[in-house]
Amino acid sequence: MFGQTSTTTTTPPPTERGLEDLDSAALAYAARIAGLPPERRGEARDDLVRFALPFAGRLARRYRGRGEPLEDLEQVARLGLVNAVDRYDPERGSFTAYAAITIVGEIKRHFRDRTWGVHVPRRLRDLILEVGQATAALTSELSRAPSVAELSARLETPQEEILAALESAAGYSPASLNAPVGGESSAEFGDLVGESDNALESVDDRVTVSGLLHRLPWRERRILAMRFYGNQTQAEIAARFGISQMHVSRLLSRALTWLRQAMLADAPPPWQNGAAEPDPGKTRISIRQNGDGVVVEVGGEVDRDGADQLRRAMLEAVNGQPSEVVVDLVGAGGFDAGGIAALMAGRDAAERTGVPLRLTRVQPAVRRSLTAAGLAPARD
Repeated sequence: MFGQTSTTTTTPPPTERGLEDLDSAALAYAARIAGLPPERRGEARDDLVRFALPFAGRLARRYRGRGEPLEDLEQVARLGLVNAVDRYDPERGSFTAYAAITIVGEIKRHFRDRTWGVHVPRRLRDLILEVGQATAALTSELSRAPSVAELSARLETPQEEILAALESAAGYSPASLNAPVGGESSAEFGDLVGESDNALESVDDRVTVSGLLHRLPWRERRILAMRFYGNQTQAEIAARFGISQMHVSRLLSRALTWLRQAMLADAPPPWQNGAAEPDPGKTRISIRQNGDGVVVEVGGEVDRDGADQLRRAMLEAVNGQPSEVVVDLVGAGGFDAGGIAALMAGRDAAERTGVPLRLTRVQPAVRRSLTAAGLAPARD
């Protein structure tokens, strides 16, 4: 049934032969499988592949010494040989030429796509191979390494592209960052590589803020430093300055708002001017006559800075021997220890002189502080 088993069409045994033997072996293979079903062609295909393996090995050895193990190149060449056998068509010409083109193309594709440590454009990768071949040829001819100009003349390529190819060739097999620097040192290459400093992005802002801080009053500068550099709480800052925590919060908010506006403006605005609204946290004390009596109006936060002012105002009101001294606390937001001590000093002076003294219109939070200190405000 199968007449293709004559000795004229049998693939020659895989012995050492010249390149010209491949064409006759391929023709014999084509004749052998002509009438066979696909499942019966495997043995003939394997015979031709084994017969052509030395040819694939010789092509692979042409590319040794280029950074890839010879065993890997031989595997790639054998893959190309199998592809050539599977695609072979006797009507298209010599099997030897077709197999050589297929195997070399597979090897070049391996170098181009599988062996690079970093991404390099395909055009440069092809040029790098050409530069390598031209370098080997010119070195043999000139007995020295060729110059860039000589490589450019041989390949008819601009010198800029030759230089780019030579530089990109370093990306084929980059050095490991874990490789030792050398000698007996335990340092690695990675230790010599600098890291990105994220703080560099904030240098401009830091310099700008540093200049603006000097425009703030001393107390605001000190509070900002204690809060953001000393990492102190508002309560700790309040105790240090003898003011309430609420007052510290207002001072911080006002200072930060001014800094933000100053950084966004071409010229920093003045810290305070005539059009500015009064600071709600600042101690405000006024004295007015109310018939035969005197009314001392207190507003804002009465801290250590405002305690002396309150003490003087109450002593002045009591020493005038009015019929009554009324301390109006409707605008007072808080009293620290110094402010309460000033109220107690005014109460003691009123008791010595026999002048009645009343604390009126007290805010609930302030009432609790005064009651705890023994200053019982009048019920409004």
